[in-house]
This record gives sequence, structure tokens and C-alpha cells, in this order.
Amino acid sequence: MRLGITHETRYDYSPQVETAQHMAHLKPLQTATQTLVSHRLEIQPEAAQTSETRDVFGNARAFFSLQTAHDELCVLAHSVVETHEPPQPPLGPDGSLPWEQVRERFRYRAGGRYDPAAEFVFPSVYVPRHDDFLAYARPSFGAGVSVLDGAQSLMQRIFEDFTYASNSTEINTPAVEALAQRKGVCQDFAHIMIACLRGLGLPARYVSGYLLTTPPPGQPRLVGSDASHAWVAVYSPGEDGGLGQWFDFDPTNNRSPGEDYVTLAIGRDYADVSPMRGVIHGGANHRLNVAVTVEPLDIQ
Repeated sequence: MRLGITHETRYDYSPQVETAQHMAHLKPLQTATQTLVSHRLEIQPEAAQTSETRDVFGNARAFFSLQTAHDELCVLAHSVVETHEPPQPPLGPDGSLPWEQVRERFRYRAGGRYDPAAEFVFPSVYVPRHDDFLAYARPSFGAGVSVLDGAQSLMQRIFEDFTYASNSTEINTPAVEALAQRKGVCQDFAHIMIACLRGLGLPARYVSGYLLTTPPPGQPRLVGSDASHAWVAVYSPGEDGGLGQWFDFDPTNNRSPGEDYVTLAIGRDYADVSPMRGVIHGGANHRLNVAVTVEPLDIQ
């Protein structure tokens, strides 16, 4: 499936911003099931300096600076991505290792074999340790349950137990608070699921991206009406100590992502992959507007 994505970020400042430096995670990843066909970043006012690097997780980061006074900033990311159906999690008792065995695999042992997935076992900025996460996770991970079956159960329970409410949380709302109130948005659900898995000693990472939505029958696709999305990837180690594979789970929609999903970036949590962040001089007050459009390009 060929998808076109336009992601517009607009800041209005009062008073003016004198100088600014920004970092953006807006370039989709190149993966085994996703090919980046094209990407273009438009910045107004024109940036004085721009550069791109890769972070420790392999994500593309764009840096740019503005050296002239401005009362608005508009960043437009245009991307075209060719997606393919990713492998679905192999469920059932023989589909993956029992979760207890995976937990033991990632216990620290001096001189033990290093698995890169170990980076995603520890707490992070938005995914702290808390007994409430462990208590919520336990019903999905009985004795001998495979790690992917447990993740599937946990995803479904979050979908059923929580209410999606767009104004119920802010990005800095603690995940344990969203857990307690049983409502939030996709970032909250991803953080909660990751916190539950890491509380059990299982590697889990945050995935940011986009999801192709379908307009109501007879209605046109609205420009700018979509939004960024977030979901979870769970690690299933290989047999006999071999490297394993990551499988995606979307607790907001209770499904495994398919070719209608676009992966933008991966990290420990939202703090690693926020679409835009920066340091500004001035602009004590600001208003942020984000508009995303995801549309199929291969439908005649």
C-alpha cells in the first residue's frame, strides 16, 4: 500500500520569538515492511541552519535553527511510504517462549550474552516502575503463558477497560494516573501497556507513527483531520539464546498493526520520539496546532 502523509505543526507566539533551535522526528523509518519513497521538510520562516542525524535507536532526527524574530513557525513534513503486511504475532503455546523464561533471559548476569532488547526493560521518563502496573498486568500472565499470548491478552484488556477521551490527559500526565482513571489517548494506552510489560521484566518499546483512517460512507477524506498515533512493540526472543523479533500491538484499537500503519520512530517512550521539541528565546505565550493527513495513493 502506498500512503501519502502530510504532518503540519504550527506555533503562534506572543510576543515574538527572537531565536530558536528545534529537533523533529518527522521522517518515517525504513524497515523490512516499509519503504520510504520520498520525504520533504518545509520550514517557515526559513531556517538559518538545518541538519539530519540518526539517534541511538536508528530514527532520523532533523535539527534546525531560526536566527530572526518570528511570531509563527510552520513545519510541514511530506512523506510517501510503501507499506507491506508485517508478520503477525505467532499466538498459541508454541508461538513464543513462556513469559517467565523471557523474564529470566533479561535478568542481569555478569558475563551474560548481551541482547539489544535489554535497553527496553528498564524504566524511562514516561514509563516508571509502579506496583499498580504490575497488578494490572498479572491477570494476563499466568504460569506458563507465552509472552505474545500474554501481550495479546493485555492489549485486549486495555482496549476493553479504558475509554478513549481526547481531552482527558496531557502528554505529561503520569501513566499511573491514566491507569487509575481508566481513560486517555493512544500515547497513554501505549505507556500503560509498556509499563505493565516492563514491570514483569519483559522488553517493550514505544512506536510512533500514523494510521490510515476510513471516512464515513459517502463522505470525502478530510484534509488535516487525522492524528499521530502510538502503539507498542513486544520482544519475542529466539530459541537457545538467539536474537528474536519485535511484534507490534495496538491497545487503542485492539489489533496488530498492518499495512495501513506507518512507523515514524521507535524509542523507550514518547520522550525519545516526540515529533517536535525545541528551545526558544522569547515567545512567553504560544498556541500549537497540529494537522495530519494520511491518504492512500494507489487507489484509482
